[in-house]
Amino acid sequence: MIEVEGLTKFYGNFQALKGISFTVEKGEILGFLGPNGAGKTTTMRILTCFFPATGGKARVAGFDVFEDAMEVRKRLGYLPENVPIYMDMIAEDYLKYAAGLKGVSAKELKGRVDRVMDEVGVTHMKRKLVREMSKGYRQRLGLAQALVNDPEVLILDEPTIGLDPKQIIDIRKLIKDLSGRRTVILCTHILPEVSMVCHKVVIINDGRLVAVDSTKNLTDRLQGSKRVILKVEGPSADVTGAIRRINGVKSVEVLKADGVPEYRVDFDKGKDARAEIPVTVVGKGWKLLEMKSVEMSLEDVFVKLVTSE
Repeated sequence: MIEVEGLTKFYGNFQALKGISFTVEKGEILGFLGPNGAGKTTTMRILTCFFPATGGKARVAGFDVFEDAMEVRKRLGYLPENVPIYMDMIAEDYLKYAAGLKGVSAKELKGRVDRVMDEVGVTHMKRKLVREMSKGYRQRLGLAQALVNDPEVLILDEPTIGLDPKQIIDIRKLIKDLSGRRTVILCTHILPEVSMVCHKVVIINDGRLVAVDSTKNLTDRLQGSKRVILKVEGPSADVTGAIRRINGVKSVEVLKADGVPEYRVDFDKGKDARAEIPVTVVGKGWKLLEMKSVEMSLEDVFVKLVTSE
């Protein structure tokens, strides 16, 4: 549905994109990540036909963004970071205006606007002035604007920025509900959002592609070795020594010594000795109160990849 191949972009002598390539399959939600200045916005602007690349290729829904820009725009919905709404318009009228700009026919216009307002949950706000709506509802209205031409591809730039926790949950649910029906690129700095919503992640840094994969595969690849956190009721020094002697245990660190001691246990790469820990602890007559695996978060993956660059 989206194909990017060897994309480059120069602003004068400054190279913002350095040959990035990735694909997004039909119905996928892709998280597009990178630190400030990495080239995310430049990539979004090329894909939305805002300006051309210096080199490389990009296709959206089978159409070249350079040679068939109008065809791409017909199949695309875009929600920029600053929502493009007119504060003094009535919500329904604003969507009709946006639909007209996007080429929705007069015959389809009312039905399309009614349907998209229902889809994003703003039907009860249809006759309200935009400036009288909360930020969360204005964000929904911006999403409705992106959807009103019934696009195959949706590009969302920081769709939950500045929203309260409930509004964030609502917008995330809306985005997840689009999965399968539309292909979505989600550009955000909120990494837990990507973990909860996206099927795949693209990470760029300094204009270069750093990683393309699912969050699980990236985590598994970079994790190195398994890790668990333990809470054991028993003499701290004895517990540490006994667990350290288990075959496959790389290290044991006491995280908390007072009260019920807490330990972090790392295993040798390729080894999983988790089953031996309860046997050892119970065999010594100590109480194992908790044992939980610790997985690398997307934040950890992001920092590791970007720092290594």
